[in-house]
Amino acid sequence: MTVTAHTASNERLLTPGEVAALFRVDPKTVTRWASAGRIGSIRTPGGHRRFRESEVRSMLADLTSEATLPPARP
Repeated sequence: MTVTAHTASNERLLTPGEVAALFRVDPKTVTRWASAGRIGSIRTPGGHRRFRESEVRSMLADLTSEATLPPARP
C-alpha cells in the first residue's frame, strides 16, 4: 500500500510499515522510536502516525554512512 498523503510542503508521508521496511525492523519498533523521540512523526486526524520521507531518508543515510566508516583508531 502506498500512502498518498502529503504535508503542506508537498512532502510524501510514510506509514510505520513503510519505514519499517526501509530499516528492516518491525513496525512496532518504528512506533517505539517515535514515542522515544528518535524520529519525528505526524498524527493523522484518525490518530495514526505518519513519517516525513525526507527525515526518514536522512536518518537512513546517516546510519548507512556510519556503518561504512572505518573503525576509529585509539
